[in-house]
Amino acid sequence: MSCLGSVTVDLSDKLENPGESLPVSGHIDVDAYMVGDKELALPHGANYDVVLTNAGDGILVTGIVRVDVTGECDRCLETAAFEVSGEIEEYYLFEEPEDPEEYEDGFELVSPDRVIDLGEAISDAVVMDTPFVVLCRPDCEGLCPTCGANLNDGDCGCAKQSEQAWVDSDENPFAALKALKFDDSNDE
Repeated sequence: MSCLGSVTVDLSDKLENPGESLPVSGHIDVDAYMVGDKELALPHGANYDVVLTNAGDGILVTGIVRVDVTGECDRCLETAAFEVSGEIEEYYLFEEPEDPEEYEDGFELVSPDRVIDLGEAISDAVVMDTPFVVLCRPDCEGLCPTCGANLNDGDCGCAKQSEQAWVDSDENPFAALKALKFDDSNDE
């Protein structure tokens, strides 16, 4: 099932001959979609522009889907906003092929009433172009693992305190060197 919903196109009396093309564009009113366990919001829905072409044994659909996405930054948990522009490429066959393995990327069938559903192809394009790691900005500093402060707002000081505590600890293999005294005089 498509995460963005159904987008049906009725091909009745259209694309009857090989080589004929039909541009189709539209908007899908959808609020959100899931990638793994992340829910990402679509404040403006999804817009798509595709061209359907009769390729003889089926309909080739190519185009693009554009969405504005908001989600939670994986580093600092603040709101992250980004755009996804996914390429759509799907093949809908008129009849079941004799050798289905010939279509290694898979295929869909045009229904007997000459209707195709672009929903899954559009959803796949959005999901495939959604970044694996969502960031509010490329140089996001994240959260302090000690106190939880957002390091994008400034240094909380925990790293410096932790570093000093380690320097002074007995676990530091160089702690014994701290007691060494060096003579600064030059005896010639």
